[in-house]
Amino acid sequence: MNNVLLLLFLLFTALTGSSSAAAASKFTGTMDMSLVMPNGKAAVTYFFGVNTQRMDMIMQINKIPDQFKTTVITKAAQPDVAYIINHQAKNYTIVNLRTAAENALFLDFDSNYTLARAENQTIKGYNCEHIILTSTTEKLELWVTRDLGDFSTFRILQTQNPRLSNTQLAKTLSAAGVEGFPVKIIQHDDNGPYIMELTGISEKAVSPSLFSVPAGYKKIANNQKPLGSQQKEHLKNLMEKMKKFE
Repeated sequence: MNNVLLLLFLLFTALTGSSSAAAASKFTGTMDMSLVMPNGKAAVTYFFGVNTQRMDMIMQINKIPDQFKTTVITKAAQPDVAYIINHQAKNYTIVNLRTAAENALFLDFDSNYTLARAENQTIKGYNCEHIILTSTTEKLELWVTRDLGDFSTFRILQTQNPRLSNTQLAKTLSAAGVEGFPVKIIQHDDNGPYIMELTGISEKAVSPSLFSVPAGYKKIANNQKPLGSQQKEHLKNLMEKMKKFE
């Protein structure tokens, strides 16, 4: 699993439960992040409204002229529901975040992270703790700041969204007492580096119209279902066998 994209999902989900994540819900405005990948790049914008949130990702893949724009909308009144909007196809899907998270956990094969701390650095004007996570398949670097108190992502992730904090990545961060918001993340793997970085935060009013599915978009059925007990047991056994070869 690409952990930079996983962290994008965790960032959004951890910050979107406004009824439970009270600190994040006080902020209204936008947050911009850039993502550079071996095969392209993406611009990510989070919109924080009143009890509702939106994430836009505009992705440009190398050698493909068209951009891909995806929007995810969540609302405090429906904490386990996300609206995934495909602007190219002009359709949307309603996803159960609990089911998506639980299924993703069983596909998280990295279970042997080791954590090290490097010297603190200043990134985008924020004092950051430099965290290095290493597994058999990747190296992940995070620059985490406590200066953005309202966006204490890992605290919210650990205390308000326990079903999302059970990955080995989150457990390793929690056990080491890592706290704050990741201003920059670099994932090193065989495909090359994935670099995600905060580019700006703006506190302002956000139009409520941004948090609705555009008119005329078609609803597409979501076929993702919770894993059954036999499927879960099979995946657990498979992961245990794979660990023996790490």
